[in-house]
Amino acid sequence: MTRLGLIPAALTISGFACGIGFSIDANAKVTKLEIASKRSYGTFRTGEFEFWQGRVIGELRPTEAIPDIDKAPKNAKGLVEYSAKIALIFPKNPKNGNGALLVDIPNRGKPYGHALYNTPRDEPFVSGTFEVGTGFLQDHGFALAEVHWELGQGVDLPSFTDSSGQKRFVEGVGFAIVRDAADFLAHANTDSAGTTNPLYGSIKRIVAAGKSQSGRYLKSFLLNGFNMVEGRRLFDGMHVFVSAAGVLPIMQSGTGPDSSANGIPTFQNPEFRGVNEEVFTIGDVIKGVKARGENPPRMILIDTTTDYFSLRASLSRTGAEGTAEQPIPSNVRIYDIAGASHAVVPKADCQLPPGKLDWSPVSRATLLHLDNWVAKGVEPPASRLMPLEEAKNEPTVLRAPTHLPKAIIEIPKRDEDGNAIGGVRLPDMEVPLGVNARQNPPLSRQCMLPGAYVAFPRTQAEADATHDPHRPVLERYKTRNEYVNLIRAATRDLERDGFLLPDDAAIIIHSAAENPLWRASAP
Repeated sequence: MTRLGLIPAALTISGFACGIGFSIDANAKVTKLEIASKRSYGTFRTGEFEFWQGRVIGELRPTEAIPDIDKAPKNAKGLVEYSAKIALIFPKNPKNGNGALLVDIPNRGKPYGHALYNTPRDEPFVSGTFEVGTGFLQDHGFALAEVHWELGQGVDLPSFTDSSGQKRFVEGVGFAIVRDAADFLAHANTDSAGTTNPLYGSIKRIVAAGKSQSGRYLKSFLLNGFNMVEGRRLFDGMHVFVSAAGVLPIMQSGTGPDSSANGIPTFQNPEFRGVNEEVFTIGDVIKGVKARGENPPRMILIDTTTDYFSLRASLSRTGAEGTAEQPIPSNVRIYDIAGASHAVVPKADCQLPPGKLDWSPVSRATLLHLDNWVAKGVEPPASRLMPLEEAKNEPTVLRAPTHLPKAIIEIPKRDEDGNAIGGVRLPDMEVPLGVNARQNPPLSRQCMLPGAYVAFPRTQAEADATHDPHRPVLERYKTRNEYVNLIRAATRDLERDGFLLPDDAAIIIHSAAENPLWRASAP
């Protein structure tokens, strides 16, 4: 069933992509930074970090090109007010930072930055954590700001009552909140009340990161013109994870209590509107940005195997017609991580064990590439994609919706084991012990995103007993030495190609050396 307002929102997004621009009013700004708590976050290679939590309060002109903002109540200055939760993790001594502010876009109200970059190998973080984990971001001197934007998730959005008496929330303000908060943190000395901005003078560049829903947020933020403040670019770089071919339908006024950005198409509801709408490819997004005369940010986009099966990621390469792939703009790199799952979760109520491939090392390596690209102009590795083939009527693939009659859904080509070929290949995929990112029945939302990991049989006797056609592990790799040496070679190759950092390479090799499959007592 189509939700009220989603189709007009999609048309709004498409219109901006065609070059219909707008200017950001110079009077739109954060007026107050309220800090409710401060504590030490720990000491890292770069020194001690602090963790502050609070709110930002701001004002917007009712003339901004945000649907229905002119209908919201105004304060005594004739401006529309908002407030939102914010969290800051930054070096206590500003000289210890690397000059980069990483703006973490929350996903359904939950932070994702530490799950993307600080997650350890054996206990992957899920969204919602501020745990230190590996300390990667802090060891490299990044300041991090998590800025809330979503209706019902720590944000007070302006609202109004329509002609039918229905209360409506101006959801497009969620774009302006992140814009103004990031600009304040990077450039303002104090707020209007004289409260000092703790990051003032230490930020030289701003990079934004978002995963899934918040990755779609960033593409839509850019598409709708919010990356410009007073004629200058805001985000210098964007790290966009597993956004597939989706956009975010919040350029509208929703009735709540949930955000219009909450839903996605699923196998149970493939016709859901507002996500798979024009514009599909990053090339078309950048074309719209340049048509407005803007300088687009440098971007790294990452997709996984399950994004192609469950989220129609192939449309981000072809658009909504045919199978011809569109060129990737020069300011963009796209990396497919073969065998990776959209979400790595500890457990899921599915028929098979959830996908387990740890792809956070690629997140870390590519963040440093993006930061070097922004700061020094050093180009990252070339885009690396998985080859695709038409899905046809494969039941484990989310079909195209009827509003895209010419769309052809494609999925990664697979080898004889069922593992995807091509793309960025982590050592655990190059030297596999099982099938990674297989679809996971019953194809519910909670199962289609993590997918499945199905281990190969250990011995031929085990294969015969379970009628498993896969070649057993102990026939593929006769000894643990053979297995570890293959892992080591794959690790060094990926490190050489720029997708692994030395710290992660050492952990991967160490983990392989500890693998118990070759012990005489192994089950």
